[in-house]
Amino acid sequence: MEFQTLKSIIEGLLFMVGEEGLSLKHLAEITEIRAEVVEEALHDLKGDLERAKRGIQLVEIAGMFHFTTLPEHVPYFERMAYSPSRSSLSQAALETLSIVAYRQPITRVEIEEVRGVKSDRAIQTLVNKDLIEEVGRAEAIGRPILYGTTKSFLDYFGLSNLSELPEASEFERTEGLEEETQLLFEKLEGRQLTIEDVGGEK
Repeated sequence: MEFQTLKSIIEGLLFMVGEEGLSLKHLAEITEIRAEVVEEALHDLKGDLERAKRGIQLVEIAGMFHFTTLPEHVPYFERMAYSPSRSSLSQAALETLSIVAYRQPITRVEIEEVRGVKSDRAIQTLVNKDLIEEVGRAEAIGRPILYGTTKSFLDYFGLSNLSELPEASEFERTEGLEEETQLLFEKLEGRQLTIEDVGGEK
């Protein structure tokens, strides 16, 4: 395999797994290339991003390689997250939030198994809005992130605690979405507040 092709494959793999990242060992297993060659490709890819002054960077955290945004761009991400034009949740985000609320703690892969589609963007939206957060790591290959709801989630929907979530049994005849997903969507869809209304509490 050509070195440039290997870099391209690694870039695609890291983009696909999102913030969970991949270890050097896992990348070597997937590409069937020696770990030292993969490590060299990662180093070269990191340099490519830096030299091109791209908006993302390649970092290693706790042995896992990830793409992340640049720290100096944080003010712009905050403006986007709290912009009035982006204050309400899309159906995809609310659907994902519902799954997290009823199934927490839950991994991205488990969320996608319920929804049947990739959920990286919806998850990132909810993290940016402080509605879900990382609550741990699953005891599975790659130690995927476990997500749970935040205090802002309760504020957002006017709940005192999670016990006030509607009982899933109320929607025994729900079709399409998982029962609890459809339940929260229908029960709380009309009660969405703007991000400004919850005061941005962290």
